[in-house]
Amino acid sequence: MSKNADLHARRLAATPRGVGVMGDFFIERAENAEIWDKEGRRFIDFAAGIAVLNTGHRHPKLMAAVKAQLDAFTHTCYQVVPYEGYVTLAETLNKIVPIDGAKKTAFFSTGAEAVENAVKVARAATGRSGIIAFSGAFHGRTMMGMALTGKVHPYKANFGPMPAEVFHAPFPVELHGVTVEDSIKFLHHLFKSDIDPKRVAAIIIEPVQGEGGFYVAPPAFMRELRKVCDEHGILFIADEIQTGFARTGKMFAMNHHDVKPDMMTMAKSMAGGFPISALTGRADIMDAPAPGGMGGTYAGNPLAVAAANAVIEVIETEKLNERANQLGAALKERINSLKGSVPQIADVRGLGFMVAVEFNKAGTNEPDADFTKKVQAEALKRGLILLTCGVYFNVIRFLAPITIGDDTFAEALDIIEAAIKA
Repeated sequence: MSKNADLHARRLAATPRGVGVMGDFFIERAENAEIWDKEGRRFIDFAAGIAVLNTGHRHPKLMAAVKAQLDAFTHTCYQVVPYEGYVTLAETLNKIVPIDGAKKTAFFSTGAEAVENAVKVARAATGRSGIIAFSGAFHGRTMMGMALTGKVHPYKANFGPMPAEVFHAPFPVELHGVTVEDSIKFLHHLFKSDIDPKRVAAIIIEPVQGEGGFYVAPPAFMRELRKVCDEHGILFIADEIQTGFARTGKMFAMNHHDVKPDMMTMAKSMAGGFPISALTGRADIMDAPAPGGMGGTYAGNPLAVAAANAVIEVIETEKLNERANQLGAALKERINSLKGSVPQIADVRGLGFMVAVEFNKAGTNEPDADFTKKVQAEALKRGLILLTCGVYFNVIRFLAPITIGDDTFAEALDIIEAAIKA
């Protein structure tokens, strides 16, 4: 039995099926945008740990920062003995997030924790309980995260009942016949039929939906949401967990908009593979919970904090926002060039290097999940790791490290074209 096959059999015997795993091979080592498995086979990584490695596998500056921290200390629990790196990172985020006025930041371990704490802060600050999210949204796998998530399978199936006082409005996707006007009209309908707006603490939205299919929130929609929030005293939460840290060609996706949120959640590429998340918000809101109301044993882990401080420096010094825009434009151009010969291509979209292609059955508006799976499988055979997404499972999302080398990127583009054509 091969090393991969042996480990695959051991995995099936030792771990539950609920932890879904895409690959049947096991990693041995990685560098920037490339992975080698236990049998020496090389893969180009266009998944990046689900949008975690904008700065690539093992970026030298991150490795140096983490090694230096490793030699000093690894854990104290910030709430017991604080450390400078945490404060420095909070100060940096307070400067760069697109939120008006004085800001404060708290750190956690996962994106779901950041979302949970955003809800806690919103409820504490407003004295209200209702939260509105959107169809197709993904906000985590905790109970509140699941409740906010607008996709049943596989995230919510068999796990109910969900926490109360969570409501969903349709996310505007013109490809699926939902306009900005439709979404706002439904929001006002919610206020008439389900919850008084004076009981709504917050509206939470991904500026570009991640798991939902990489649909970009229209600027007009974000302006209308801000208007609704201001009218009713509702807090606006931007979930930047997948969109943050140069993925969309700006430090944050909200930098593409002319409205500002009241709070932002961040995680994933924030620390280049080390587990950390952040919640940044207006200082008056963030101070609403009493001491001890937020935190966590591992929240703001020193190694992850060191990595996050390094990531922000790398994004700035290596001009990764500009790089993301260049790579994304080239990727979209290549896929768009296939439309004439591949009738299943329904849409190619994205901001910066947060790009996706949606497949429908040829000549129809019917989602083609089977074709999507075949493209993913064909690419994997050729050594390229891709991820699918979307409520209808008919979207392939491209999440390669922004630091990917030109030659590796060109090789990946050829594989993508070949896999789609095949």
